[in-house]
Amino acid sequence: MSAVGYWAREMLDGGEPYGDYQSMGLSNRQYGILREVVEAARAAQRDQGTRQARELIDRQVRRACAEGYRDGAPSHGPWQS
Repeated sequence: MSAVGYWAREMLDGGEPYGDYQSMGLSNRQYGILREVVEAARAAQRDQGTRQARELIDRQVRRACAEGYRDGAPSHGPWQS
């Protein structure tokens, strides 16, 4: 399981991350994905239950990470020339 998936499940179960996204082992982009996924999973948990919320986490993390990293490099930033 990816770090994003791990933290999404932890947060869905009521856990609070420690520190900032870097101490969680995430990049800024991964943290953005995490926030979106957790928001959607919490809504799914309220409406459909925990099992469906966890399945949603798996699908959304896989899709969002594949889309966000399909070229394997950051899309923008001061490190780009």
